[in-house]
Amino acid sequence: MSDLFNMMNLPSFGTLPKFLARKEAPETSKEAAEKVDTQTLERIVYEVIRSHPEGCISDQVLAQLHNLPYGSVTARYAALKRKKLIYTTDP
Repeated sequence: MSDLFNMMNLPSFGTLPKFLARKEAPETSKEAAEKVDTQTLERIVYEVIRSHPEGCISDQVLAQLHNLPYGSVTARYAALKRKKLIYTTDP
């Protein structure tokens, strides 16, 4: 299925759990990382950012996703930037 999406040039969402917890983190942190649905969260955050063609700031994204915890939203920015799906500008 992911091959089909890649052929269509659609974004690839999701981050492996091993990248969500430090190597020396307690086992409970690693277990929690396994339970995070990064694929869905990244897609949701990406869609909100994309809905602002003129650009947006984090406060606007957070306002639209007020039902999600702050950390669940802001933690997705790094993955989306790493995948070159979003970018930041300096003032």
